[in-house]
Amino acid sequence: MDQEFWFPVQLSLWVSSVTAVIVLITGIMAGRLFAKREFKGKIIWETIFILPLVLPPSVIGFFLILLFGTNSTVGRGIETLIGSSVMFTPLAAVLAATVVAFPLMFQSAKAGFSSIDADIEGAAKIDGANEGSLLFYISIPLAGRALVTGGILSFTRALGEFGATLMFAGNIPGKTQTIPTAIYVAIESGDMTLAYTYVLISVAAAFILLSVTNSFARKIN
Repeated sequence: MDQEFWFPVQLSLWVSSVTAVIVLITGIMAGRLFAKREFKGKIIWETIFILPLVLPPSVIGFFLILLFGTNSTVGRGIETLIGSSVMFTPLAAVLAATVVAFPLMFQSAKAGFSSIDADIEGAAKIDGANEGSLLFYISIPLAGRALVTGGILSFTRALGEFGATLMFAGNIPGKTQTIPTAIYVAIESGDMTLAYTYVLISVAAAFILLSVTNSFARKIN
């Protein structure tokens, strides 16, 4: 198997890893905020955050093109900074995967932080813990199971992202082709052996990651 075969696998793993880091950080921040604070417009923002779970991938891709395309202010700003459009690049694949994976991390983080006894955090504050110490030494460890689960599910979701990625990042061999888009092309061209190989890689990766999640959950229990 040559580099042409392995490129979609390598890119998918890279995209999923970068996405997992992004949604882990943003998901923890947003999840804690929504679990512990009440503010105006909270329900609306929460709905927006989880909307990608139910929107068709083509709709997500459409909005990404509107926001980051060459005709948008954001898109032109990025083009000025990096010298090229973000569309049809690996970065576009990361953005698409991040949008669809974030709701899973957000919901897991929010559930994890909501389950923490307020008295525990209150006692830490009385003992002099500031917000940073409270988050890193109390809240995150206590919500660890939910955060790890959310992170793994987000990675797995990013690994399988297809629709929004196809619209926004395209399917350029050796540049933006991921495992899902490679499977699509293999089936379209009638190369079922190649399609089966990529499918097995995807299933194996997802199975291993979900098994790790279930094993972790059992140990915590």
